[in-house]
Amino acid sequence: MKDLLACNLWLYKVFPFLRWWPIVNRNTTKTDLTAGLTGAMIVLPQGVAFATIAGLPPEYGLYAAMVPAVIAALFGSSWHLVSGPTTAISIAVFASISPLAEPGSAQFISLVLTLTFLTGIFQLIMGLARMGALVNFISHTVVIGFTAGAAVLIAASQIKHFLGLNMARGLPFHEILHQVFLQLDKINPYVTAVGVITLLTGIVARKLMPKLYMIIAMVVGSVAAIIINNLAGGAEATHIKTVGALAAHLPPFTLPDFSPTAISQVIFPALIVTMLALTEAVSISRAIAVKSEQRIDGNQEFIGQGLSNIFGSFFSSYASSGSFNRSGVNYAAGARTPLAAVYSALFLILILMLVASLAAYLPTAAMAGILFLVAWALIDFHHIHSIFHTSKQETAVLAVTIIGTLIDLEKGIFFGIMLSLMLYLYRTSRPALVDVMPDPEPDSYHFVAADSRPECPQLKMIRLQGSIFFGAVNHVQQALQRIDEINPQQKHALIAAGGMNFVDVAGAEMLAQEAKRRNKIGGGLYFYRMQNGVRDLLVKGHYLNDIGEDHIFPTKSRPIDAIYSKLDPEICRACTARIFTQCNIALPNGEPRT
Repeated sequence: MKDLLACNLWLYKVFPFLRWWPIVNRNTTKTDLTAGLTGAMIVLPQGVAFATIAGLPPEYGLYAAMVPAVIAALFGSSWHLVSGPTTAISIAVFASISPLAEPGSAQFISLVLTLTFLTGIFQLIMGLARMGALVNFISHTVVIGFTAGAAVLIAASQIKHFLGLNMARGLPFHEILHQVFLQLDKINPYVTAVGVITLLTGIVARKLMPKLYMIIAMVVGSVAAIIINNLAGGAEATHIKTVGALAAHLPPFTLPDFSPTAISQVIFPALIVTMLALTEAVSISRAIAVKSEQRIDGNQEFIGQGLSNIFGSFFSSYASSGSFNRSGVNYAAGARTPLAAVYSALFLILILMLVASLAAYLPTAAMAGILFLVAWALIDFHHIHSIFHTSKQETAVLAVTIIGTLIDLEKGIFFGIMLSLMLYLYRTSRPALVDVMPDPEPDSYHFVAADSRPECPQLKMIRLQGSIFFGAVNHVQQALQRIDEINPQQKHALIAAGGMNFVDVAGAEMLAQEAKRRNKIGGGLYFYRMQNGVRDLLVKGHYLNDIGEDHIFPTKSRPIDAIYSKLDPEICRACTARIFTQCNIALPNGEPRT
């Protein structure tokens, strides 16, 4: 029986779709087909738009929504996540490869496929090594900042198409603005008119028909271009350019460039894309799981995303990830199983065969207008406003990430991650130390904040909230030493350690040193409610020999009863604070209080 269960668990890990396959029936198939068709209609304009952002021929955005979507659905964890091209990944791909090759060229496409393959390998390795928790180190603020910066870059890259200006590809953000200023007198009114009509149509259509607004805007923009060309004497006079017809066939089999030169060129960008793609996929799957009440396995999602990019790189697909728009629509449309994503890919193939030739009528200015809408939607104004008004540190992380992304997209997210981790380490390296006193309530074992109430002149009582690791050792040690520097009579210190979650070797050594120092001056270091894990470390490292076994007081004990007898009776005799119950009964040496 155990062998059978072990076999089933192994099969579920290798073929995770076996977990949900038994629930597939006529009803689920019907709802999944409906959700799949809806998803295919949405990804058609998005795929073309995202491929444009990535510097690839338009059909490559659709290829990225076919094979990767199927593989990710079958081998991922989420039942509703739909993989494919995304805005952030597209801009990251363009920023990474455009300095190495001319966008749209055969060399550019080859390097993009190599980057996609390496991204898949990194994702698969991280999933197999159970490193799913790594994405937790990319804070939400960093993702918001990176996305906002990427949105600005997307809009900036489309200005030349929107206004009909001549600019080199891949110009830095500041240079694009400079070129617009220099070429104000060269703005093409016909091209701009098409872009503005598309943009306004998209704004209105998004409110009325949010699922199909891109297609509507594309159609209206294309019709506007045809009318303007007819009125102004043809495309030769207006200079309105079009995207061009799409290739009406299945994703062609291609081999990434596995040469050492190509791999060395894209290995670092692949790491950036890996973390970005995994962050998107896991975040989106968890967000939808809150609604669907499904349990998400982050490591399995890593594996699914990795396999989708590995297989996709051999079928002309560039790096893909989970799409929030398509995943949200997939769930809202009633998808019951991951087969909805599979059906979406199949429907997309059929639609591509039917409408591929129509892309020849789609103006690049119309595509620019649509991408302006995409860029605007990417900026999370609500959370940015909240960050500005709640935390200076998070505001700094947001600003650094946005500015870094505008300067260098690959390094922007890296700078944001590093700053957020540094600020986190700074906060954790300064655990809170709060003055406390015994709860005056009878039969209470707790300590409460001392506030401004009198304290014992010989015993300092503090609550430590946080961990004592190597980064926090100096802060805690200085705080403990400052006690008797300020008041030399406070040779004894009691730490309420219920909130002391973790102590490493450096922290244990510091506590032992502090205990020995206080013993030498006639005092002691005591702990109340120390957690078992911390105590075990002190025992194993023999640090408890210096601190003293009798200086550790368990939960629901009376540490003051034991410590009081060690205080100086002469100081107690002159003390008027009388904080403890014992103070009103007798002196530490047993002499009755008069």
